[in-house]
Amino acid sequence: MTATDALSGTSTATPRLARYIEEARKIVDAGMPPGLTARLVGEQLAAHLGAADLLTAQQCEGHPDRYRQHLLHTERGLSVVALVWLPGQSTEIHDHLAWCVTGVHQGEEQEQRFSLAAGDTSALVATEKVVNRQGDVCGFAPPGDIHRVWNGGNGKAVSLHIYGVDISARGSSIRRVYGPAHQ
Repeated sequence: MTATDALSGTSTATPRLARYIEEARKIVDAGMPPGLTARLVGEQLAAHLGAADLLTAQQCEGHPDRYRQHLLHTERGLSVVALVWLPGQSTEIHDHLAWCVTGVHQGEEQEQRFSLAAGDTSALVATEKVVNRQGDVCGFAPPGDIHRVWNGGNGKAVSLHIYGVDISARGSSIRRVYGPAHQ
């Protein structure tokens, strides 16, 4: 994502998160289609969300001006990021380079999903608004992954984002940002 604090190409995983990464790696290494990979990686993530030993206190720290990204692990074909959202913080409308799984560890995130208008690839159509609460997992694979995420609640939100790409090598999981011309 665009608000990144330290892309390292390494792992800063707690023991519990390291176990999850091993589970996810086995799924990724199986070479299944992207949508199925995202679904299975998400199913494994759900069992860990909300656990006190999943993230450190530092990995749950926010930033007063923007959502904060903590890169926890990267390798070829797999990145794990904790995103911390203070109330009102949001992403731009964007899509991704590869499949993505999101799981809410604390609080709640709101998400607006979009599609490109039929016959007009310069316009977006809002398709679904979703509220993801602690323990909820969602996943998707391009195409069809255009969305915006924000914290619409009163407290801090923390979510884990698992990407099917090494974002330390690419700098971001985002393929494209959709500006005002698309809305």
